[in-house]
Amino acid sequence: MSHALMAERYAKLGELIVGTDSHTPHSGALGCVAFGVGTTDIANAFVTGAVRIVMPECIKVELVGERRPGVTAKDIVLHLLALPQIRAGAGVGRVFEFAGEGIAALSIDERATLTNMTAELGGFTGIVAPDTETVRFIKERRGENFAIENWMRSDEGATYAAEITVNVAILSPMLARPGDPGNGLAMWTLTEPVNVHIAYGGSCTAGKRDDFDCYHEVLSWAAERGLRVADGVQLFLQFGTIDVRQYCEEKGYLDAFIAVGAQLLQPACGACANCGPGSSEAADQVVISAINRNFPGR
Repeated sequence: MSHALMAERYAKLGELIVGTDSHTPHSGALGCVAFGVGTTDIANAFVTGAVRIVMPECIKVELVGERRPGVTAKDIVLHLLALPQIRAGAGVGRVFEFAGEGIAALSIDERATLTNMTAELGGFTGIVAPDTETVRFIKERRGENFAIENWMRSDEGATYAAEITVNVAILSPMLARPGDPGNGLAMWTLTEPVNVHIAYGGSCTAGKRDDFDCYHEVLSWAAERGLRVADGVQLFLQFGTIDVRQYCEEKGYLDAFIAVGAQLLQPACGACANCGPGSSEAADQVVISAINRNFPGR
C-alpha cells in the first residue's frame, strides 16, 4: 500500500508529504506533515511543486499512563473515535498532535496506526514529534542517520483548538460494531460468545511488522499444539508491504501461519474497500477485522 511503503522507505523527519490516498497521514508517525489531496491538486503539485491549503487548527491528544498487556494503538484510536466530541465532528479538518508518555512508549509502527486513522477521526492529518524512537526506526529500516532539530516539535505554550487526555492505563482491547469505526465498545462488555465467519489481519494500520509479530505470537502457539482455524471460518493475513512479507519470511513466521490454515494475501487495499478477501459478502456474516473501516458487506 502506497502510504505504508512511504513510511517504510521514503518519509523523513520534518518533511511535507502529499498523496492521493486519505490515509497518507500514516507518515505523520515520523514527524512529517502528511495529508491526502484530490487528483487535481496532485497534478498541480507535479507541475508547480506546491499545494494550496488553509492552515488547519490543531488538537492535542495527550496519552498518559502505561498500557496494559494486549492494548494496542488500534484500541486507542477506537477509543478516540467513540468519544462524544469526536463523533460530533470536533476533529473535522484539524491536525491531531499525539504526545505524552503513552506515545513515547509506542513504536513507529504503532504510532503510524494513530496518525493513519486521523482520516477516520475526520482530521486533516496526524503527527508525532520525532524522538529517539524515530531516529532508531530510520536507522534500522534504511541505514540512515538523522538528527532531531528544535523546529520539529510544537512550541512551548502552543495554543490548541482543543486538548484531549487519554489514560491508556484504563483502556482494554476494543471492538467496533458494524457500520462505523466509531461504534466502539470494550471487549469485556460482550456478554456472550460471538460466532465468527471471517477473521482478517492486515490493512495499512494492522499489516506492519509489529502487527505480524502479534499474529505470530498467537498463531505459533496454536501451531505448536496442532490447532487449526475452526471449520466454517476463514482467516486472512494480508501484508501491508512487500517489505513486511520479506520480514515475516526472514523471521520464519510463514510456517506457523500456513500450519493453522491462514490464507496469506499480498499487499492491497481490497478488504478496506470491500472489494477483496477479508470483507463480508453477505449480511449474515460476522467478520472480526483489523481494517480501518468496518462497513458491512452485502
